[in-house]
Amino acid sequence: MLILAATPIGNLGDASRRLIEALETSTVIAAEDTRTTQRLLTGLGITNRPRLIALHDHNEKQKASEIVDLAAEQDVLVLSDAGMPTVSDPGFGLVAEAATRGVSVTALPGPSAVLTALAVAGLPTDRFTFEGFPGRKQGERRTSFGALAREPRTMVFFEAPSRIATTLADMAGAFGADRPAAVCRELTKLYEEVKRGGLADLAAWAADGVRGECVIVVGGAANIPPPLADAVTQVLELVRAGARLKDACTEVAAATGHASRELYQAALAARGPSAPGRSTAT
Repeated sequence: MLILAATPIGNLGDASRRLIEALETSTVIAAEDTRTTQRLLTGLGITNRPRLIALHDHNEKQKASEIVDLAAEQDVLVLSDAGMPTVSDPGFGLVAEAATRGVSVTALPGPSAVLTALAVAGLPTDRFTFEGFPGRKQGERRTSFGALAREPRTMVFFEAPSRIATTLADMAGAFGADRPAAVCRELTKLYEEVKRGGLADLAAWAADGVRGECVIVVGGAANIPPPLADAVTQVLELVRAGARLKDACTEVAAATGHASRELYQAALAARGPSAPGRSTAT
């Protein structure tokens, strides 16, 4: 089978007992960077020297079939440089190939930069979305952030330290200067730091330079009422379906946050003076 194994994201002490046992007994490891895996084996005091196959973004399509062929006959351990394979790391294509061909896939759970940052950020954790790395070009970032401006869930992003300041500034422009966020850097390492604040303040803080691996956690958008015109359209649709205007306004007001009286007056205006049921009395 394929065995996806989570590796430490910084502190070797986070290596699980199951990961260590797998590294001690594996004969084949598909690794994002074979040099990183060799250092992991040395750091954990493991003398086993399995066959290492490089599996990274540039060769996954070519290597997936070969590795799944091996996994059909023996266990193949799959490692990324840090955290769980397939999560912003190589491995998805490999797992998809194995699933298509009926080869079993399992995982050894462990460290996760996404969940660690989410846990320490101090932002809502009941619902969240992982957005990976933003685009490298400013235009791409601004477009993607614009599409997420009304996302109500907490958002988690990865970013390189060299782009953290410009990314935070673009986020402030798209999400609002005061949108609460946290920059979590060097998680589980000696110089771990969590910097919290509004996006504009965080962008200013990062302008002098930020070192280390970074995760950005951004609070979701507040409940923003739809435009009044859209709410009035909902009212009129309910009226056409047989609801009384007053009842329709009450229902839509509760759902959108607009005032019932405001909806009533706007709906009357939208129906026009000749609409059925409109009073012309003064």
